[in-house]
Amino acid sequence: MDIETQLRAALAEREAAGLLRRLRVTETPRPFASNDYLGLARHPRLVAAAQEAAGRYGAGSTASRHVCGNLPVHAALDEALAVFKRREAALAFSSGYAAALGTIPALVGKGDAVLLDKLSHASLIDGARLSGATLRVFPHNHLAALEKLLTTEAARARRILIVTEAVFSMDGDTAPLREIVALKDRFDGKAWLLVDEAHATGVFGPGGRGLAAELGLEGKIEVEMGTLSKALGSSGGFIAGSRLLVDTLVNHARSAIYSTAPNPASCGAALEALALVGEAEGEARRKRLWGAIHRFAAGTSLPAQSPIFPLLCGTEEQALTASARLAEQSLVLPAIRYPTVPRGKARLRVSLTADTPLAEIERLLALL
Repeated sequence: MDIETQLRAALAEREAAGLLRRLRVTETPRPFASNDYLGLARHPRLVAAAQEAAGRYGAGSTASRHVCGNLPVHAALDEALAVFKRREAALAFSSGYAAALGTIPALVGKGDAVLLDKLSHASLIDGARLSGATLRVFPHNHLAALEKLLTTEAARARRILIVTEAVFSMDGDTAPLREIVALKDRFDGKAWLLVDEAHATGVFGPGGRGLAAELGLEGKIEVEMGTLSKALGSSGGFIAGSRLLVDTLVNHARSAIYSTAPNPASCGAALEALALVGEAEGEARRKRLWGAIHRFAAGTSLPAQSPIFPLLCGTEEQALTASARLAEQSLVLPAIRYPTVPRGKARLRVSLTADTPLAEIERLLALL
């Protein structure tokens, strides 16, 4: 069988299983499908900052940061991220995916161990696999299982990296970070913790600094990962931590070394977003967002943990049908299916923003 026939058969198999994906064009953000939690992606200040940066530095960075692409706007963004996260240093990447893919293999390899929460994002899974370290997965938020793995791997691994998310992207729940930090600290520096704050940045903590800040854990997590493309309304990812950590990434994170630097416009917008989220307007937007979260939670009896609400449907076909019926009412809720979520747990993923109209929330609740 030739390659073309094989590829067609594989796509047909996915379609028969209700797993085929197609891209659709969206001109404006949808009120229940966007990760733009603070509604900043179209904010005039961010748009103006992006235009100013593009006008000053051009549409592209022209090279990697190690060649001639490390522009003043990149250095300014690194510094602003470090100040925002209250860490010694930070490093911006072209995407959150690139941050994970570069960071984990830079920190661990053969002879080391990665202990990964089962529901961690695909980028974290791929980074762990790419590292060559022993990959051990513990059940979601299961502290006893994590403790057992830590004890086992401490006896044989050179280094241990625990990997989890602050807010889990498909379930909307949070990690027990205080307890994980306490477990990690029992191993005398042999175990480090990487926390992906992608869905917590801008939403949780004083000044929107994230869940770690809200829980008083600033400086107690070795590797803080985040994104610029959700609540911060721009594009890119970052790692914040010690100067030693960032120097290590500058020298060993291949996704940064061998990629063209992030485009200047995205960096300019991200810089403006970092300023805005710490101001009164940022606080007001967080207040509106949490108001929407509590209203939706009250209407569904689901916990108000984050802007993300999973509406479990069961099979892929049931999720697709529910999504299509809501689309008929001009409400876009994507059907999330395997392999993004486990088989049998297909769902509609509701994500709320500061700009989600309360009238639309009421309409969705009525339809549900």
